[in-house]
Amino acid sequence: MPDLRGLTAAIVVGDRATAVRLTQEAVDDGLPARAILDAMTEGMAEVGARFQLEQIYVPEMLVAARAMREATAVLEPLLVGAGIRPIATAVVGTIQGDLHDIGKNLVGMMWKGANIEVIDLGNNVGPEAFAAAAQEHGADLIGVSALLTTTMPNMRGVVEAVRSAGLSRTRVIVGGAPVTSAFAHEIGADGYAPDAATAVDVAKSLLALGDGSPGAG
Repeated sequence: MPDLRGLTAAIVVGDRATAVRLTQEAVDDGLPARAILDAMTEGMAEVGARFQLEQIYVPEMLVAARAMREATAVLEPLLVGAGIRPIATAVVGTIQGDLHDIGKNLVGMMWKGANIEVIDLGNNVGPEAFAAAAQEHGADLIGVSALLTTTMPNMRGVVEAVRSAGLSRTRVIVGGAPVTSAFAHEIGADGYAPDAATAVDVAKSLLALGDGSPGAG
């Protein structure tokens, strides 16, 4: 019997070799793709919870996310064959003028771990580029990161570009070291995430406010 609990545990501790092996065994034994995916996402949820409790830190999150990514690569053909789609699509990027990307990368990894498809635009991304990518991919979410106070004002432009493009059902979430909940409210963002683990909770909360279907926008 494939060890799905072991798979969850391997994701939590970032044991890539074990995560890949147990995923392959589960696939070979004919377990449903949904059950295998649920075991993986449960692991990433545990990682997020431990991070919020300060039981683990950024390096451990990165290792866990890499284990999740490699295990998911094994499962992907089965997911496609079973018609299992991501729960949502998100566009992420660091705002124009800012070249830092570790926070954005962490959010992307955690969202992928929550079965959200992520389109990563990289760093130094202009407001119109966020809106255009969201429109092209039918994104439900846009995640915008900033590490510099001088680039924070450009986040307002993302909100405005999204609204101007008529993407009324695409939710904009902002975050980064200098960003605050008050600032997010001031610029009209839909959500604020102080860290990558919280970004998962905020995303799920915002998706629940919509119709919950992928590709809203």
